[in-house]
Amino acid sequence: MKLILGSGSPRRLELLAQIGLTPDEIRASDIDETPLKAELPRPYCARMAREKVAAVPTNADEVVICADTTVALGRRIMGKPSDAGQAAEFLLALSGRRHRVITAVAIKKGDQIWARDVVTNVKMKRLSDIELNSYLATDDWRGKAGGYAIQGPASAFIPWISGSFSAVVGLPLAETAALLQTAGYPVFGDHR
Repeated sequence: MKLILGSGSPRRLELLAQIGLTPDEIRASDIDETPLKAELPRPYCARMAREKVAAVPTNADEVVICADTTVALGRRIMGKPSDAGQAAEFLLALSGRRHRVITAVAIKKGDQIWARDVVTNVKMKRLSDIELNSYLATDDWRGKAGGYAIQGPASAFIPWISGSFSAVVGLPLAETAALLQTAGYPVFGDHR
């Protein structure tokens, strides 16, 4: 059985390696990630993971993993910022507040899809102008939901989380392992 990672995210690749998994292939899906009108963050994130996994072409002997991570401030979805200005806007909105990071994972084998979403509560400290501008200058905000990555320089801004650290990074490992096992993929033991 082959393991396919349906994501070009180096973070998801590193997270899988933490539990001893190396995908046989990477096939990033390309879908429209625009939220629907009035769509709430958690259903949006779950829909994205399912649409991503459904978009990856597979053979009968392949298991595909796709995931989506969304930062939610109340009902507001904070995706990947388009530029430094939007990254600053997101970070200023999160500054000094608690928010949710939602990561949905979907596994596909044949015509079956298994999915879970994980919600982690995160507190960001109040950011000074120097902290904000220094962080923006690192370009670490690029391609990151909410404009930050908890495992990068922004880790200095996160004094507290309640939930799954790996989910905030981009893949909830306990849930992913359980879904893979449900799909019949041997997470522990011989992968071939």
